[in-house]
Amino acid sequence: MNKTAIMLYPQFSEYELSVALSILMQGNKSIITVGLNNQPIRGESGLTCVADTTISEINIEEIDSIVLPGCLDIEPLLDEEGLDKFLKQVVSSETIVASISSSPYFLAKAGLLTGKKYTVGLPMEAIEKLGVFEKENYCPDLVVQDGNMITARGSGFIKFGVCLGKALNLEFDESWYQET
Repeated sequence: MNKTAIMLYPQFSEYELSVALSILMQGNKSIITVGLNNQPIRGESGLTCVADTTISEINIEEIDSIVLPGCLDIEPLLDEEGLDKFLKQVVSSETIVASISSSPYFLAKAGLLTGKKYTVGLPMEAIEKLGVFEKENYCPDLVVQDGNMITARGSGFIKFGVCLGKALNLEFDESWYQET
């Protein structure tokens, strides 16, 4: 079984990964955490993680899906060329891509959202200023799936995780994630 790559970078949003990780575990889907380098990574809530591998060391043939959390401050990552290169290598039309909050920026910058409907957790002023998004394909929905691409705003993390589980055809108890 191929793995789902979970991207970790400085100030990644831990909560945005919570439901997706739970569903991957329920569905017995193997994961591998991937960092930009081999240094410890501190999330926005203060959780420090050491990734299993890096974007330059990962065996891309093991990956059939990737999850990108948002991050508190995207600015330090705006010119992260290694991430661009990695995403272009790992993402194909068969790769399930789940990107939440500010992280669709990385996909748009790498040209991977071209012609795809998407949402993003950035204000419209930032979308325009960044200059990498196709404004005509923006959707204000909480979660948007266009083919193999799933994008979400941060507050949609529950629906985001469920959508990822369904896209990967995993068996999981969806009712466990619903409020009663």
